[in-house]
Amino acid sequence: MSRCCTLGKTLPRRTSNRPCQRSLGQTRPGIAEPASPRQAHSHRGCRDPEPRSLRSARRLAILIGLGAPIVDERPNILFICTDQQRYDALGCYGNPRIQTPAIDGLAGEGVLFEQCYVQNPVCAPARASLITGRYVHTHGLWANGVALPPGVPLLSRALADDGYDCGLIGKLHLGPAFGGRTEERLDDGFRLFQWAHDPSHRSPENQYHRWLEATFPDLYAAALTRDRDQGDGALTFDNMPTEAHYSRWVGEQTIDFLDRGRDPERPFFLWANFYDPHHPFIAPPEYLARYDPAQMPRPIGHLGSLATKPEIQRQITRASYAGHARGYADHSADEIQRIVAAYYAMVTLIDGEVGRMLAALVQLGLARNTLVGFTSDHGEMLGDHELLLKGPMFYEGAVRVPLILRWPGHLPAGARRSELVEWMDLCPTFLEAAGAPPLPGSQARSLLPLARDDADAGARGWALCEYRDSGHPYDPPVQVTMLRRGQYKICVHHGPPATDRPRTGELYDLAADPDELTNLWDDPGSRQIRVELEQYLLDVLVATEDRSAAREAFW
Repeated sequence: MSRCCTLGKTLPRRTSNRPCQRSLGQTRPGIAEPASPRQAHSHRGCRDPEPRSLRSARRLAILIGLGAPIVDERPNILFICTDQQRYDALGCYGNPRIQTPAIDGLAGEGVLFEQCYVQNPVCAPARASLITGRYVHTHGLWANGVALPPGVPLLSRALADDGYDCGLIGKLHLGPAFGGRTEERLDDGFRLFQWAHDPSHRSPENQYHRWLEATFPDLYAAALTRDRDQGDGALTFDNMPTEAHYSRWVGEQTIDFLDRGRDPERPFFLWANFYDPHHPFIAPPEYLARYDPAQMPRPIGHLGSLATKPEIQRQITRASYAGHARGYADHSADEIQRIVAAYYAMVTLIDGEVGRMLAALVQLGLARNTLVGFTSDHGEMLGDHELLLKGPMFYEGAVRVPLILRWPGHLPAGARRSELVEWMDLCPTFLEAAGAPPLPGSQARSLLPLARDDADAGARGWALCEYRDSGHPYDPPVQVTMLRRGQYKICVHHGPPATDRPRTGELYDLAADPDELTNLWDDPGSRQIRVELEQYLLDVLVATEDRSAAREAFW
């Protein structure tokens, strides 16, 4: 796969003789206009964002005197993604304490998938599954810090080649994030590339920092002098007021693209990525004030509940991230409740920005022809089972995420689907909506037939999630494979020769034990179920191997 050097820059946008879009108000300070052709670089290996076929069609229309531009009626796609948000951190998923009116309203106007599972419980491998439509053992980006192999087809590149105006705002994380979180640019098809891996790390390519520097120079200068983990309430890039917050920046950039940054002659695909509610768990004071830590739900589980679980979880409760972050056991009960309150506050801040995005779609007349997707790349343990953050844990809070699709006139409003679906299924879903074929080598399934309740919308019936020492590395490495099938979830913690750790595992009956408190792995009465699931998991792994290379002869 070819790479280009456009990190943090906007490729030139073609000019149009059409009238300007209706404005949402005064020009926002600090939001850069798309680069002019004179300012933009040329990029070896990066293809023209407008496909040749569409340019030829425009010229043909002029030559034969049609007198009007070709109208592309394919839907726009607004893909809103958070980072580290568990499925139950939304009101529409049954949480009575969290305040998320905008996202709840989106669910009321669309289809909510109750059981969506990610393909890896950490960022980069999960995101690679989504943008390729492949499982981790197939696409090859098996851990944070690993590059996506060259030549793997990407969702955004395919949409750009098919005529979509593609944009990225916020985090991407499809390869190693070096030092100050500098990420090498892929041939990804994004014309607009407003990239910022996270709020904190200083990098010339961090467009959130460039926006802060231009819009709130005093806040930017003050944050430069502070340490990320100072933890004393001082101003940091993670601890900005609402008007200067990373989540506000994502909202502003998204609205700016919808209002005046997109190509009005083409449908758009915009991937808006929030960094929250990723740790550190910090929110502006007015959002924290909405949540009393004493009233937050208590974590699932109890002291000593890890006694029957794999040893790695007892290690993680003492120190998360392979010793790079404080573990659950290093926090008091009151600290855990404050973390939950801050997490909810971060989600509520995001909800406000999502509400602004949805309002902009309405004001600009784009809502009816825009497919909106809302989801998150993986979950967060949030104290459940004496665990925090993410890693080789496959509890519902870590691997099950929200997923909502709204497409007026095409998908039913207020529908809920209980079938098992996989996060990577969004890849062929967006392509089908755009009238494009699935990516070569894709292993995912479009969700549109299921969302429409088509008679032939067969569900997969299982969900696969893999961990290949995918977060901070452990010694010996941790290798786990999870399969959800029917009412059961099995997690095989692999042993030799995959790793020097002893082979063990987890087995849960989610119908009888939705909180996953009772590990049935060594239960004699559950032995037959365990054997059947292990056998089925082996068959799934064989069935999902990459055998896309064509056989050209018998020998």
